[in-house]
Amino acid sequence: METKEKLFCGFKMNGFVMLFIHLVVVCAAIIACFMQTSEVMYAVGVLLFIVWCILFAGYMQLEPNEARAMVFFGKYKGTFKETGFFWVNPFLNKKKLSLRARNLDIEPIKVNDKIGNPILIGLVLVWKLKDTYRAMFEIDSQTMASSGKEAATNAGNAIASRMNAFENFVKIQSDAALRQVAGQYAYDNNEGETEELTLRSGGEEINEQLEQKLNERLAMAGMEVVEARINYLAYAPEIAAVMLRRQQASAIISAREKIVEGAVSMVHMALDKLEKDQIVELDDDKKAAMVSNLLVVLCADESAQPVLNAGTLNH
Repeated sequence: METKEKLFCGFKMNGFVMLFIHLVVVCAAIIACFMQTSEVMYAVGVLLFIVWCILFAGYMQLEPNEARAMVFFGKYKGTFKETGFFWVNPFLNKKKLSLRARNLDIEPIKVNDKIGNPILIGLVLVWKLKDTYRAMFEIDSQTMASSGKEAATNAGNAIASRMNAFENFVKIQSDAALRQVAGQYAYDNNEGETEELTLRSGGEEINEQLEQKLNERLAMAGMEVVEARINYLAYAPEIAAVMLRRQQASAIISAREKIVEGAVSMVHMALDKLEKDQIVELDDDKKAAMVSNLLVVLCADESAQPVLNAGTLNH
């Protein structure tokens, strides 16, 4: 999306130079008012004193990663980004903004995944202002900021209230983007038959898609998401116990498959070894009985209790 921001090209002066001029003006006003008896000079002194008071409104100071949106009687004149101490037209409205990166931790919200299971999912992201024009004039951030309690009680908190309004906008859009992404994928692939991407296994791919969706939503407000990551993922409480039993059952089945596979391999190896070394000759019935006994011993949950045969192989 094309940026609408432009750099401020109006008149500006070093603030320290202007302080010297400011001092000269007040000295001239004092001399004109008190050192002369002429009414004209007195009027000039009063006028200089008024100018001296107006000049105070032109001073501004910017730190690194700060900006000022310059507005002259409702018309946007550009964004001032130079760091230092300056003096500009005192009739300019200098709206201060922070371009520094900010963290936002979205509390876990309940959503339905692709197959309809209710899940809890949370998000943490890093964002910052990219286009000051869109941030100030494309969304109603100024009204949101002025309606805050802090802005109403303390004018010095104007920038904090404005940034809190931006943060609230990011929070709402993040909630919507998180619901959209979470609804496109299942929480987990419990069947294990396909390699379909899931929220639990997606990792970086899910985070990249979430970051892309957020940037699409926040572009209209001149904001940029630096990084977005899912930091909380769990089943909703109403189905958590059932899903835990299902996961346990799947784990038990997988473990049993490994145990049976290993037991069959060991039985096969034992029969081949007995036959190869000619230790004992076994017919099909005896092999079947031996296989049955070995599988019971190898696949049992508890240790087998041996039974000693004091007779022959047949009795």
